Amino acid sequence: MRVALLQFAASLDKSENLQAIRHLARKAASDQLDVVVCPEASMHDFGSPDMPLAGAAEPLDGPFVQALADLARELGAMVIGGMFEASGDPSRVYNTLVAVGADGSLAGSYRKIHLYDAFGYRESDRLVPGATEPVVVDVAGHRLGLLTCYDLRFPELSRALADAGADVLVVPAAWLRGPLKEDHWATLVRARAIENTCYVAAADQCGSAYAGRSMLVDPMGVVLSALGEQVGACVGEVEADRVAEVRERNPTLAHRRFTVVNRDAP
Repeated sequence: MRVALLQFAASLDKSENLQAIRHLARKAASDQLDVVVCPEASMHDFGSPDMPLAGAAEPLDGPFVQALADLARELGAMVIGGMFEASGDPSRVYNTLVAVGADGSLAGSYRKIHLYDAFGYRESDRLVPGATEPVVVDVAGHRLGLLTCYDLRFPELSRALADAGADVLVVPAAWLRGPLKEDHWATLVRARAIENTCYVAAADQCGSAYAGRSMLVDPMGVVLSALGEQVGACVGEVEADRVAEVRERNPTLAHRRFTVVNRDAP
């Protein structure tokens, strides 16, 4: 499975962001792609911490998802990207990932569970958390587990996705810059790959606010393809045989003695 990770700095202009997505995806698709991963909030950036997001929100059948569907059909690839979705709360929205199949249909959506109330930031003032259920979508013989940015700091979610059959964790992000934050990003992306013996496809925003450093990591923690701080796309291969080989050599999933329990489950 061939995966492209797009990296750019989203603005508050939806049409400008769609133009960036189309440009980077088409450039990466010189060879046939199976999956294109856009960053978190690639429809519309967060803006200033006190900026309301309800006005930017769209439904799952709105213009942004329809534009991704058109691009997915054009490329013959699944396109995954981040958007703000209306929640019913007039002051807060969902931070949602959509996965649109190569036929243009909505293969799945994931509403971010863990809100970034950390490092002096409060996402919960503007966002509503999603249900604590893992979301996995199928493409090209692989199962892709969806998580968003701050979710990366919670290994329980990645493990629940692995338990649901994911052999690739897809992590769109708008990982803010800051002291040691870039190091945390790189360390956690590789850790989630190593501990779950799966691939991690992490696409981050860049620019003045965000860390960049998008990367595709294999089940042994090897970085296969990566970007620095620049706008661009990186492409890499995901191989089922590599997952099987690593899990035979390093059977930590089979050896574990604890299971993840969803404390919000009825």
